[in-house]
Amino acid sequence: MATATPGYIGPYRLLNVIHTSKAGQIWQAYHDGKQQMVGIKTLQEKSRRDREEVGYLKWEYTVGHALQHKCVICVHEFGIDRGSPFLAVEWFSAPNMKQRIRDGVENIGHLLPKVIEQAAQGLGYFNSQGWVHRDVKPDNFLVDDNGHVKLIDFGLAVRNKGMLGKLLSRKSKVQGTRSYMSPEQIRGQALDIRADVYSFACTVYHLMAGTPPFTGNSANELLNKHLKASPPSLSAANENITPGFSQVVRRAMSKNPAERHASVNDMLTEIRMNKVFLRMPRPPQKPENTPPSGGK
Repeated sequence: MATATPGYIGPYRLLNVIHTSKAGQIWQAYHDGKQQMVGIKTLQEKSRRDREEVGYLKWEYTVGHALQHKCVICVHEFGIDRGSPFLAVEWFSAPNMKQRIRDGVENIGHLLPKVIEQAAQGLGYFNSQGWVHRDVKPDNFLVDDNGHVKLIDFGLAVRNKGMLGKLLSRKSKVQGTRSYMSPEQIRGQALDIRADVYSFACTVYHLMAGTPPFTGNSANELLNKHLKASPPSLSAANENITPGFSQVVRRAMSKNPAERHASVNDMLTEIRMNKVFLRMPRPPQKPENTPPSGGK
């Protein structure tokens, strides 16, 4: 590892802060030796001795370093430099899906079938390698201007020891994001990859409808809807969605895991059998160059 100097962490030259959270930061950085741009996750000073926060970074490396798929972010290295833990990952310059929704998903409406396909490919591969993500949501898919997608953030993932259709041998701590959590995840039950099927369906619903499938005035009200309320119809929320695609998403949000698709790959197979839109959105028109106004 290179000698640490101000502006560096390990061999990586820190360039710009991309995102700041309560626990850490994400940087755009550059590996001078490899002449390679990377993303660097670091912890805030108060979190650097927090075993749980450091553990998330270490675990993300453990989960991600062997994964190789075009729709999954590559994880390069975990290290500690001058007491500061960091994680180096592939640089992919793109906002996340949640930001795309906030900015107006109609701007990439013509790309949404491709976005859904690639997101499903990435998550399906992740699950096929024996992992349950446990935090599938719009925030954890990066989407570029051409509709290319990368699945990110593996800090909450757990090993699916039994692979398809079998539960984990131990119960896991209840973690995740309320708007996308499966009923069994909310109950703190052991999870298999069908929990990610549910969360992915909630994510697709949010992408296509503009709002999550369930909302509430309190955390308890929201979680109770995930536990008891019937899955909403996507085609009712967006009249341009085909009934067939809407039904695929609705099935994936079944309360009982046995009634969902057995995997995201199975869900993707059914998605490919159905058109997404009744009328395919057109790409937004680029503004024409306005000639300079003349003057006397």
